[in-house]
Amino acid sequence: MSAAQLYTKYTRVWIPDPDEVWRSAEIIKDYKEGDKSLHLKLEDETLYEYPIDLQGNELPFLRNPDILVGENDLTALSYLHEPAVLHNLKVRFLESNHIYTYCGIVLVAINPYEQLPIYEQDVIYAYSGQNMGDMDPHIFAVAEEAYKQMARDEKNQSIIVSGESGAGKTVSAKYAMRFFATVGGSASETNIEAKVLASSPIMEAIGNAKTTRNDNSSRFGKYIQIGFDKRYHIIGANMRTYLLEKSRVVFQAEDERNYHIFYQLCASASLPEFKELGLTCAEDFFYTSQGGDTSIEGVDDADDFEKTRHAFTLLGVKESHQTTIFRIIAAILHLGNLEIQGERDGDACSVSSEDEHLNNFCGLLGVEHSQMQHWLCHRKLITTAETYVKNMSVQQVVNARNALAKHIYAQLFNWIVQHINKALHTTVKQHSFIGVLDIYGFETFEVNSFEQFCINYANEKLQQQFNSHVFKLEQEEYMKEGIPWTLIDFYDNQPCIDLIEAKLGILDLLDEECKVPKGTDQNWAQKLYDRHASSQHFQKPRMSNTSFIVLHFADKVEYQSEGFLEKNRDTVYEEQINILKASKYQMVADLFQDEKDAAPTTSVGKGTSKISVRSARPVIKAANKEHKKTVGHQFRNSLHLLMETLNATTPHYVRCIKPNDEKLPFKFDPKRAVQQLRACGVLETIRISAAGFPSRWSYHDFFNRYRVLMKKRDLSKNDKKQICQTLLEDLIKDPDKFQFGRTKIFFRAGQVAYLEKLRADKFRAATIMIQKTVRGWLQRVKYKRLRRAAIVVQRYTRGHLARRLAEHLRRTRAAIVFQKQYRMLRILRAFQRVRNATVTIQAFARGMFVRRIYRKILAEHKAIILQKYARGWLARTRFRRVRGATIVLQCYYRRMKARQELKALKIEARSAQHLKKLNIGMENKVVQLQRKIDEQNKEYKLLNEQLSTLASAHSSEVEKLKKELVQYQQGHRGDGNQLVSLQEEMEHLRLELEKALGERKVVEDSYVKEKDLLRKRISDLEEENALLKQEKEELNSRILCQSQDEFARNTVEENIQMKKELEEERSRYQNLVKEYSRLEQRYDNLRDEMTIIKQAPGHRRNPSNQSSLESDSNYPSISTSEIGDTEDVIQQVEEVGMEKAAMDMTLFLKLQKRVRELEQERKKLQTHLEKKEQESKKSQVIETKTEATSDHEDFAYNSLKRQELESENKKLKNELNELRKAIADRATQNNSSNDIQDGYNLLLNQLKSANEELEVRKEEVLILRTQIMKAAQQKETGKNMVIERENITTDASWPNSNKHIDQEDAIEAYQGMCETNRLLEAQLQDQRREHEEEVEALKNEVDAMKEELEKQQQAFLQTLQLSPEAQVEFGLQQEITRLTNENLDLKEVLEKLEKNEKKLKKQLKIYMKKVQDFEASQATVPAERRQHERNMQVAVQRKEKDFQGMLEYYKEDEPLLIRNLITDLKPQTVSATVPCLPAYILYMCIRHADYINDDQKVHSLLTSTINGIKKVLKKHNDDFQMTSFWLANTCRLLHCLKQYSGDAGFMTQNTPKQNEHCLKNFDLTEYRQVLSHLSIQIYQQLIKIAEGILQPMIVSAVLENESIQGLSGVKPMGYRNRSSSMADGDSSYSLDAIIRQLNMFHSVMCDQGLDPEIVQQVFKQLFYMINAVALNNLLLRKDVCSWSTGMQLRFNISQLEEWLRGKNLQQSGAAQMLEPLIQAAQLLQLKKKTSEDAEAICSLCTSLTTQQIVKILNLYTPVNEFEERVTVAFIRDIQTHLQERNDPPQLLLDFKHMFPVLFPFNPSSITMDSIHLPASLHLEFLNKV
Repeated sequence: MSAAQLYTKYTRVWIPDPDEVWRSAEIIKDYKEGDKSLHLKLEDETLYEYPIDLQGNELPFLRNPDILVGENDLTALSYLHEPAVLHNLKVRFLESNHIYTYCGIVLVAINPYEQLPIYEQDVIYAYSGQNMGDMDPHIFAVAEEAYKQMARDEKNQSIIVSGESGAGKTVSAKYAMRFFATVGGSASETNIEAKVLASSPIMEAIGNAKTTRNDNSSRFGKYIQIGFDKRYHIIGANMRTYLLEKSRVVFQAEDERNYHIFYQLCASASLPEFKELGLTCAEDFFYTSQGGDTSIEGVDDADDFEKTRHAFTLLGVKESHQTTIFRIIAAILHLGNLEIQGERDGDACSVSSEDEHLNNFCGLLGVEHSQMQHWLCHRKLITTAETYVKNMSVQQVVNARNALAKHIYAQLFNWIVQHINKALHTTVKQHSFIGVLDIYGFETFEVNSFEQFCINYANEKLQQQFNSHVFKLEQEEYMKEGIPWTLIDFYDNQPCIDLIEAKLGILDLLDEECKVPKGTDQNWAQKLYDRHASSQHFQKPRMSNTSFIVLHFADKVEYQSEGFLEKNRDTVYEEQINILKASKYQMVADLFQDEKDAAPTTSVGKGTSKISVRSARPVIKAANKEHKKTVGHQFRNSLHLLMETLNATTPHYVRCIKPNDEKLPFKFDPKRAVQQLRACGVLETIRISAAGFPSRWSYHDFFNRYRVLMKKRDLSKNDKKQICQTLLEDLIKDPDKFQFGRTKIFFRAGQVAYLEKLRADKFRAATIMIQKTVRGWLQRVKYKRLRRAAIVVQRYTRGHLARRLAEHLRRTRAAIVFQKQYRMLRILRAFQRVRNATVTIQAFARGMFVRRIYRKILAEHKAIILQKYARGWLARTRFRRVRGATIVLQCYYRRMKARQELKALKIEARSAQHLKKLNIGMENKVVQLQRKIDEQNKEYKLLNEQLSTLASAHSSEVEKLKKELVQYQQGHRGDGNQLVSLQEEMEHLRLELEKALGERKVVEDSYVKEKDLLRKRISDLEEENALLKQEKEELNSRILCQSQDEFARNTVEENIQMKKELEEERSRYQNLVKEYSRLEQRYDNLRDEMTIIKQAPGHRRNPSNQSSLESDSNYPSISTSEIGDTEDVIQQVEEVGMEKAAMDMTLFLKLQKRVRELEQERKKLQTHLEKKEQESKKSQVIETKTEATSDHEDFAYNSLKRQELESENKKLKNELNELRKAIADRATQNNSSNDIQDGYNLLLNQLKSANEELEVRKEEVLILRTQIMKAAQQKETGKNMVIERENITTDASWPNSNKHIDQEDAIEAYQGMCETNRLLEAQLQDQRREHEEEVEALKNEVDAMKEELEKQQQAFLQTLQLSPEAQVEFGLQQEITRLTNENLDLKEVLEKLEKNEKKLKKQLKIYMKKVQDFEASQATVPAERRQHERNMQVAVQRKEKDFQGMLEYYKEDEPLLIRNLITDLKPQTVSATVPCLPAYILYMCIRHADYINDDQKVHSLLTSTINGIKKVLKKHNDDFQMTSFWLANTCRLLHCLKQYSGDAGFMTQNTPKQNEHCLKNFDLTEYRQVLSHLSIQIYQQLIKIAEGILQPMIVSAVLENESIQGLSGVKPMGYRNRSSSMADGDSSYSLDAIIRQLNMFHSVMCDQGLDPEIVQQVFKQLFYMINAVALNNLLLRKDVCSWSTGMQLRFNISQLEEWLRGKNLQQSGAAQMLEPLIQAAQLLQLKKKTSEDAEAICSLCTSLTTQQIVKILNLYTPVNEFEERVTVAFIRDIQTHLQERNDPPQLLLDFKHMFPVLFPFNPSSITMDSIHLPASLHLEFLNKV
C-alpha cells in the first residue's frame, strides 16, 4: 500500500510535541506523492502544516483505530510505534485505572501510588489455573504462567522485575511471592512468604536509602529463589544480592540519606542498652549528614528500628549477635568522624590518640587502639628485598578510611544475608525453583558514575537475554506454523556488551589502569578515546576530556570518569583487616576470617550464593596484599553467574514504570513514561515485534471478522482456510505483508488496520445503501400518506360545501315558513288584542255595576248587625242591674233570720234537759273501767301466791347452801388463806386484764393509725408510680411517633440481619467441621508419608477405623442445652478456649445476665437474712412467754413421733436401695441359674413387702399430721370463741357481775384472754411484717422503675442528640437487647425443663433396663420354668418374639457386615431396591443391639459404620455418585435415629406400627451429632466434586460459547492470547454440556433417595459457583465486556433458569444466585450516555457492588466502530450516584464460599418389617428376630 492510500482525508496521525511528547491530529487534505507538507487539524480545532522531509520521506505515525485503543496487549495494536504504545498505556491507566498491560511477553506495571483492591485472596484464586491471555493483565497471571510451566515442563523459572527507583519493583516481587505461597501451599505449614516478608524490614534497613526520586529506594539487587518439592509445594527459599551501593556509606548527594539503619540507630541511641555505643543525633556524624536533612517526612526511624529488631528476633538472630551488629554500625559512624591532622609537608598525617571517636571505634569493635591509630595513617610496601612502612597523605588516609568503612559495611551486609538464608533454608530436597529477580532498571542522571555504569551494563546483559528469549519464542512460533524464519531480523546488542566486557574493553582498561601505580581517571579516559573511538557504541563528548558516552540499547549515557578508579579499586589495606581479625568479639573476627579463600563471595554485587554454577576460570592471586580483584571484575563474574542461572531457567519479564515524580495517584507524565519505556526495553520489544509479523489471527476468527469482505461464491466453499487465502490475495497485493501458517494468519504491522479500514468502508458503503433505501422508502411512505391525506381533506371539504348548500336551502324554506307563520300570528295577535280589550271593557263595566249593588247590600247588612249588638248590650246591662239589687235584698233578709235563730239556741242551752243527754255516754265508760280493775286485782293475787312459793323455795335452798358452806368450811378450814390469796390474785388478774384490754385498745388504735398512714403512703407511691408510668408511656409514645414510619422497615431489616447472622454462625460452625475434616485428612496423609519415609517401627497412631467414638464426636462446640448454670458455662469456656467463647455472643450475654441475676439474688438474700435475724429475736421473746403451756407438750410429743417415723422411713429407703443394688449385681451374673432365679424371686418379694410397709408408714405419718393440724385448728377456734364471748361479757356486764362469776371460770377466762392477746399480737406482727415486706417490695419496684426511667431518659436524650438514622439504629439496638434478654430467659426456662426431662428419661431408662435384664434372663430359662410365671409375662414375650424389623448378628460378623454393606458396596447393587437400603439395614441392626441392651455392640457398630463411610469417601473422593449415595444413606440413618428415638417431637408423623420400632434403652443423641457432622463433611465433599467437574466448563459455556450464532463479533488480537501453558486440544464447552452435567447430578441424587431439601441446597450452591466464576471472569476480561456478550450471556442464563423450572427447583433459591450475573448482562446492554442512563443503571444493578459496576464500565469494549466507548464523565457520574452505598470493598466474589447446609428432619413412611434383604448384598449371616 502506498502512502497516498494511507494518508487520506480524515485519517488521524501522531506528531511530536515538546510538552506531551506526542500529539494527535487529523488529516484534512489527501496526501499526494511529492507534497512538502501535510495539512492537519489538531484536537483543539487549530490548523497545522506538518513539514515533510522529501529525502527521508518521514511521514508522521498513523494512529490506530479507536476499536484497538485500550488493548490488553500492546502487540495487538495494528500500528506498533512509540506514540501508539504511550497512548494505549495512558488510556488504560487514566481512564480505566488499569495498571497492568502486556507487551508481548513483558508485563508493564505502572505504579498507581494508591492501594488497589486487586490483590486479595479471591483474585489469586481467579487467576490460578487460567491461561495467560484469557484474563486481564496482572502480576498474578505472570506468576501463574511461571508456576504452570514449572509443573508441566519441570524446568526452573525466573521472573525478572526491573524498573526505576520508586516504580514498584519490590511490591511486584512481593505479590508474585504471595501468589506462589497461596497456590503452592507450603506442605509443612511453614509460610515462606511470611518469612521472606519478615526479612523485608531488615533488608530495607540495611539496603534501602532515601534518594531524590524515592524515600525508600533499594540500593541493591536481589534474586530470591523459591524452592518447590515434587508436589510443587513451597519448601524453602534463598536470596542472593547484587551490586550493593557501598559508596553511599561514605557519601550522599544533596537531599539524600545514608542507609536507614544508621538513622534508626541514632534515633534509638537514648535507649539504655545503647548507651555504650556513644551515639548522638544523626546530624553529629559525617557519614549521615552530608545530604542535608536527616529525616523523612512521615517516617519514624525509632519505630522502624523496633520493627527491625523484631524481625531479627523472628529470623532467629541471637541477642548477642544483634548487639554486635549495632556495635559495628555505630563503629562505622565513629570512623567517619575521625579527625585526621596533616603534617606540614603534606605527605604525612596522624590521628590523635585522645580522639573520642577513635576510642569509641576501637572499643566497639574490640581492637587495639594503638595499632589502629598507627595503621590508619601508614601503609606497608613489600618488595622482594625488604618491607617498608610508608606514611600516607591526608587524602590517602581519607580514602583508606572510607574504603575500610565500606568494606566493613559490605561484610556485615553479606553476613546478615547469610543468616536470612539460613532461616529460609530447608532440609527437604529441592525439585525445582522459581526465581524472582528484583534489580535496577536502566538509569541515566545528570552526573553518571561507576554505579550507573555497572547498572546499565547489567541491563545490557539482561536485554540481550531478553532479546534472545523473544527471538527463541518467535522462532518456535514461526517454525510451528511453518513460516520461513529468514523473513525476520532482530536487533542484537552484543557489540555494546563487547565494548564493555570484551578484551581491552572498558572494564579491562579500567582494571589495567587500576594496576598502574600512578593511574588516574584522566589517563583511563584517554585510553578509552584512543582504543574505542571508532566503535559505533562509543563517543567522546565535545566539551569534555574526562567523560565518555556509551550508546546503550535504551539511550545514550554520558559517564564522568572521575572516581571510577577509586571505586573500582575499593582499596582496603591488609594491615587494617588483620587488626579487625584480631578483634576480641568473635563475630567481628569472623566477618574477615575467610578473606583469602572467599574473595569471589565477598564481592560487592554478590550475597550468599548457593547456585551450582561456578566460573570456569581459576582464581588468580594478586601479587600485592591488597584486595585481589577489582569491583568491576567481581561484578562481571557475579553477573555472569546470574546470566547463567537465568539462561538455565525460563524467564518472565515485569517492567515497572513510575508515572510521575510527585508520587501522585493516577497522574501520568508522558515525558517520564517515554523515558522509562525506552530504558526498560518495552519499545525495543515493540520494535522486535514490528520487525516480524506481530498480528496473528486464527482462520476461524479471521473468517468471522472479515466475512463481510468476502464474495458470495467464496462463502459457499467449505474450506475456511482457502476462503481466507483467496480474500487476502485479493485485498493485499504485496505477499510479504502476510503469511499463512498452519493454524494462523500472520500480518505485518499496519495490515490489520488496513483490513479494518476496508471493513469499515464496506460497512460504510452498506450503511449508505441501507440509508438510501430506507430514506427512499420513508419518502414514499410519506408521499402516500400525504396523498391519502389530501384525498381525505378534499372529500371532507366537498361534503362540507354540499352540506352547507343544503343547509342554506333548508334555512330559506324555513324562513318563508317562519314569515308566513309570523304574519299570521301577528294578525291573530292584533285581533286577539282588540277582542281582549273589548272583553275587558265589558268585564270592568259589568263589575262596576255589580260592585255598586254589592256595596249597597253590604252597607245594609252591617247596619243590621250593629243594631243587633247594641240592643243586646242594653238588655244585658239592665239584667245585671236588676240581679244585683235582688241579691242585696236576699242577704239582708237572711242575716236577720240567722240572728233570730242564734238567740233561740242560746236560751235552750241553759236548760237541764240538755245536760242529761250529754251524761248518757260517760256512764257506760265508767262501768267498763270498773270491770277492768276487778280483773287486774284477781291477777295480782295469783302473782303474790306464786311469789310466796318461790320465796319459800329460795329460802330452803339458801339454807341448804349455808349448810353445805358450813360443812365445806369445817372440812377445809386450812384453805382459808388460800381462798383469800385466790381472791387477791383474782383481783390482781382482773386489774391486769383491764390493763391488757387498755393496752390492746392502744395497740389497736396505733395499728389502725399506722395502717392508715401506710395506706396513705402506698396510695401516694401508687400515684407516683402511675405518674412515672404515664411519663414513661408519654416518652415511649414520643419515641414511637418519631420512628413509627421507619420501625416496620427497620424491624424487617433487623430480622433479615438476624437471619444473616444465623446463617453466618451456621456457616462458621460448618467451616469448623470442614476444617476438622481437612485436618483429619491431612493427618492421615502425613501418617502415610511417615510410614513410607521411616519404614521402621515407632510410635504410631491407631488407624481411623479403630478409633473410638471420642475421636469422632469430640468436636469443640458449645451446646446451649448443656449449660445449666454459671459454673458449667465457665468450665466449658475454659475447655473450649477464649476465642471460641468470644465468638459465641449468646453465651457472653448469658454470662452477663447471670452475673446480674446473682448480684440481685445476693442483695435479696442479705436483706432476707437481716429480716430473719430480727424475726428470730422476736420469736425467741415470744417462745419464752409461751413455753409453760400444755399445748406445746402435745405438739412436742407429736413432732417426736413424726421424726421417729421419718427416720424409720429413711431406713426403709436405704434398705430398698441396697435391695436394688443386689438385684442389679445379680442380674449381671449368669442369668440361667435356678438359684439366682429363686434369689431374685425372694428379693422381689422382700421388695414388695418393704414397699407395702413403706406405704403403711406413709399413711400413718399422714394421719398423724392431719390429726395434729386438726387439733391445733380446733384449739385455736375454741380459744377464739372463748375470747369473743369474754369480750362480749366484759363489755356488757363486767363491772356489775363480780359476785356472780366463779373463780375457776375467771381463771379460765383470764387464760383465754392471755392466749387471745398473744394470738392477736402474733397476728398483728405477722401483718406488720407482711406490710413492711410489701412496702419494701414496692420501694424496690419504685427504685427499679426510677432507674429504668432515668436510663430511658438518658437514652432518650442521647437519641435526641443523634441523627434520625442513628436514632432508629439506637432504638433497634435497645429493642434487640430487650428481645435478647427475653430470649435468654426463655432459653434458661427451656434448658431447665430439658434437664428435668433428661433426668426423668434417664431414671426411666435405668428402671426399664433393669426390668429388661430380668426379662432377658427369663428368656434363657426353659419352657417348663416359664409355665410357673404369670400369664401376663408369657403373653408379652410371645408378642416380642413375633415382632419384625430387627436384624441379629454375631459380634465377630461385624467387620463382614461393614465390608459388605459399606466398604465394598457399589451404588448400582442396590439401585433397584428401596432407596437408602443400607441405612435401614444398619438401623435394624442397631435396634436389635438396643433391644438386647448391649451398649458395647451399639457403640462398636456405630463407630465402625462412621469410620467405614469415611474410608469409602476417602477412597472415592472424586466420585460424585458414590458421595451422593453415602450422603443419602447417612442422612437417612440420621433421620431413622431421630424418628425412632422416642422423642415426641420426632414421632408426630409416625404410624402406631412405626412407634413400636422405637429404641428402648439407649439415647443416641451424641451419635446423631456425629452423624450430623459426617453428613456436613460428605455434603462438602459432594459440592467440591461437583464444582471440580463444572468449573472448567463455566467460562467457556456461559461467556464464550455462541449459543446465538453470529451475534458476537471478534476483535483484533495480538499474540498474547497464545500462552505457552495452553493445552493443545480444544477445551471449549457449550451450555448444553453444563445442562447435561446438571441433569446427571439431579438424576443421580434423586435416584439415590437424597432429600429434596438437600438437592435444592446442592443446586443453590452450584448456581452460586456458576455465577461467581462467570462474574469474576467477566470482571477480569476486557474481551467479553461488550454488548453482544451481554446478549449472549442473558440468553445462556435464561436457559439455566428454564432448566430450574423444568426440574421444579424454583424454590431452592438457585435462580436468585444468578442475579448479579443477570444484572451484569443487563449493564452491558444498557445505554451509557446520559445522567438518566446512569440513574437507570444504579436502580437496576442492586446486586452488583459499586466497584463491580465501575469495573465493568471501564472494561466495556465496542466490538465495532459503530459503538461508542463509555466516557470517563459517565463513570464519574455513576460513582457519584453510588456514593451512598455501603458496598464491601472486594471486587470479586468468593467462588469458594459455601452456604451452611441444613438437614431438615424427613421421616420415612417405610416400616422396618416391610424391608427385604436382596441376596446380592451377601448378608446371609443376618437373622430376622
